[in-house]
Formats: sequence, C-alpha cells, structure tokens
Amino acid sequence: MHLEDILELPVFEQAELAAGENGKKRGVQHVNMMDAPDIVDFLRKDDLLVTTAYHFKDDTSLLLELMERMAEQGCSGLGIKTGRFLDSIPYEALALADRLALPLIELPRDVRLGTIVNQTLSSILNMRTNELKHAMEAHRAFTHHIMSGKGLKPLLQQAASMIGHPCLLLDQHSKPIASSQSRMDIADDMERLQRRGYSFFLPQASYSSFTLLQENGKTRTVTVFPIYTHQVRCGTFVVLGDIPDAGSGAILTVEQATNVIAFELMKENALKQYARRAKNDFFINFVEDAFSSNEEIINRAKEFNLSKNQKYIAAAGRLDEDEVRLSFAQHQMEADRVYEYLEEELDVFMLPAHFFMKGNMCLLLIEIDDMPGDIHDVVEELLEELQISIYTQFERSISFGMSNISRQFLEVKEAYNEAVNALESGHLSGSRSFIQAYHTKDIAELLRIIPSDDLEKFCAYTLQALSDVSKGDQSLLHTLSVYLETHCQISETAKRLYVHRNTVIYRLEKVEQILGQDLKDPETTLRLRLALRIQTSLQLT
Repeated sequence: MHLEDILELPVFEQAELAAGENGKKRGVQHVNMMDAPDIVDFLRKDDLLVTTAYHFKDDTSLLLELMERMAEQGCSGLGIKTGRFLDSIPYEALALADRLALPLIELPRDVRLGTIVNQTLSSILNMRTNELKHAMEAHRAFTHHIMSGKGLKPLLQQAASMIGHPCLLLDQHSKPIASSQSRMDIADDMERLQRRGYSFFLPQASYSSFTLLQENGKTRTVTVFPIYTHQVRCGTFVVLGDIPDAGSGAILTVEQATNVIAFELMKENALKQYARRAKNDFFINFVEDAFSSNEEIINRAKEFNLSKNQKYIAAAGRLDEDEVRLSFAQHQMEADRVYEYLEEELDVFMLPAHFFMKGNMCLLLIEIDDMPGDIHDVVEELLEELQISIYTQFERSISFGMSNISRQFLEVKEAYNEAVNALESGHLSGSRSFIQAYHTKDIAELLRIIPSDDLEKFCAYTLQALSDVSKGDQSLLHTLSVYLETHCQISETAKRLYVHRNTVIYRLEKVEQILGQDLKDPETTLRLRLALRIQTSLQLT
C-alpha cells in the first residue's frame, strides 16, 4: 500500500499530513511504534513509524537526526502525536520533511498509537491476502489456459486484460515469440538494444522498468520481467507501461504469467529437440548410405518437407577455434547455443533453408530456383549476414564451405561432401570467418592426391621401354608428346617440330614397335598422355 492509501483509513480520519507531501506515494509494508531512543536502528525500508515524541520534547535536534536517518533507510513516514509532549511539530522538522520528501503526519491526541498500528497492519494484511488470492486465481487461470492447448498469444491477451497494459514475449535473443496485439514496434527496439550489448535486468532484481526513446522521437515506458528456462540467457516478458504504478497486484499477476510461460517454453523446447533429433538422424543416415533404396530416402525426406526435384546448395559451417581453449563439453555447449540461434535466424533468411547438425558441424540445405545472376553470390551474401549476426550475439566467428548446385535431393549427398571439403580446405589454409566455395579438382589436383610411389610405378610401367631406348636420344619421347598434344595430327606435329612429315611417321612407327601398342587406340593414347603428364609433374616436384 502507498502512504496516501493508509491516510484514507478511518483511524487516520483526524490526522493531517503536515509536511513532506511529495513522498506520499512511498510504499508502506509495516508499521512500528517508537518506544526507545535507538528505534531507528530497528527500522527497515517502507516502515511507517508513529510516536508520542517523548524523547524529543526537550531536544529538537534528536527529532531532525531521526528524520534524516529514516530518509536514508527509505522509511515511509513519521507520525507524531501532538498535544501531549509536543504542543506542535517544530518548524525545523516541517522544513526538513519537505526537503527530504519524508511525509510527516500530525496524529490526533485522542487516538491511541496501538490502535493506529493494529488497524493499519490489519489493512495491509487484508490487502496482501487479497493480492495473494488474486495471484493464485491468475496462476490457476493461466495454467488452465496452457493445459487446454490455447497457446501463448491468448495467454498474453488474458494477462494484458488483467493488468491493463499490452504485453510482449521475447526469447533469449530478444526475438518476438508472441504478443497480445498483432503488431508491436517495441520488439524491434528491444532487439536492437540487445544487439548493442545492453542488459534489460538489474542484478538481483525481480523486474526492471525504464523508458525507451524511439526513432520517431516518442518515448515508451516498459517494464520487463525475466523468464528463466533451460537457456543460459533468460527470455523477457515485456509490459508496455509502468507496472510499479499499477500496484503490487499487477506485479504478482505478471509473475504468475511468467512462471506458467516458462514451463510452456520448456515443454515446447523438448518437442523441438525431439523433432530436431529425428531430422538429424535422417540426414546422417542419408549421407552415410544407411538407407536401402532411393524410394525409402524420398519417402523419408517428405516428412521433413524436402522435395525430390528441388535444387539445393549445401553450406557446411563450423565455429572457428577460439583463442581461449575450452573443454570439449564447454565447446559443445557453446556450439549448440550458436547453432540453435542460427537455426532461428533462418526464419528471416531470404531463401528457404533446412538446418541439420552432424557432430560439431552444422549444415544449411538452401533451396534455390532459377534467378538472374550467380546464385552462389546471393547465398554467399546471406551467409555473411549470418556470420555478422553470430559475432554480434556471441563474439564467435564461424566459417562456411559451400557446394555446387545439386539438381535434386538425391544429389544432396554429393553436395554435402563438396561443402565439407570446401570447409576443410579453408581451415587448412589457416583462414577464419571465411566462406569457401567448392571447386572441382583438375587433373593436377587429382594427381597430388595419389602417392608419389604409385605415380612412379605407373610411369615406369607405361613408358619404361621407350625411356630405355631413348636415353641417348629424346627425339622419340618428344615426338610422341607433341603428337599427343596436337590430338594425333601428324602434319601439325611436323610443323611444331620443324621436321618433315615422313620423319614424324617414321618415329611414331618406331614408338609403336617399342611399346607394342597401336597409337590409334584411344585407350593407349589416354594412358600415354596421362603418363607423360605425371612424369612432368614428378620432375617439377
């Protein structure tokens, strides 16, 4: 109760607020009666003190000292019975009360202090009982509302009607979950504040109230309540209004709503985790060839809204190694937090995307359609926005590997491998916060994958006989190499070697005799060209 409400009680009918009127909205939690000079040491915040002023009748300075101490401790006010030990309240006390905004009440002589204390405490207890009863009824109504499956939006509408202010529910990243009205622009302001690093809650405070200056120059007063769930960060219940001014009953109503909402959010999260686990299991089995047929794959994919004939680009992502070394469990927990946030960000992704997790890596399966320009550039820009958003929220960097386009879902397995290869290639280069596109390996890159011993054996088997004959004279090997490079054109070979056409024919016939192979056979020419390319590669290394 506020002091001004206390003064409306019948027991204060003949009392008068002598000074400190600016403090009449102070709360009153308890009433105490002064019976010793050191009573101030036993007073608490929101205590109303009544006294006969016996200890101050000869020394006004003691009264002034008491008032200053009471103001420091946040007491509600001081009631002094006049006409017995003090004929009137001293002027100095009245002036000090106005300066401290500490209400000073002149109590009538014929009303006993015990009566004032008893009736005031009785009124406070009655009010508290009614508030608790109302809170229990609100909790019962909210619980029934959720148990009947009506959802969060109708619950917020019910809470808004009870407290008389619009309500908004935000998740741990200040993204709107539900609201009592169709559109509340305050959600954008709250999300912008959190992205800038502002905290809505004071330490050890059950709620916070502050005023926002919006872009249009208007101000909005909001009161925010934390919603504690399984998340590291708490969600936020936002009330568009100054709840403390609405009384403690409104605060209790909101607190009951936040308790019920917390359980509902945890229940929804458990269902999401189950669905996420089923989806991840399907994808892991798909890329690891655990299904027995393509028909089974297509049927299972439909359960997760994955179309058979849809074009996709796969993007594999992984958090970059942090400078601060974390344990495996800590790193996994942080990765889960980041990936959960990333999955939520896909709701505003410009292209439809599906999210999967495999170990410490995430995969975005992005649906694409024919559009002008390079689709890879569009996807890369969207991935860059995700990188910026993740760094803003968690101060962690993430890198992506991007695949080529898969023409249908059954090709996604190859796209997944391409994305992972691109990601690993970027990490091997020592880069951070990169987006690496997959490039098809050329012959030189493929040859580097094969061990050198195997390459040397292949060259020896294919060219050894010719190399032994040509040790002193490299003209046969050189002629064969140019001949193959010119696509087996004798005239072009002679032109490049500056020799007669018949010389080229003679040398090629001699090569056929040594190798025992027909140079017009495509398999033979392919093997010879490959051997010559390998030989050049080995010489360069």
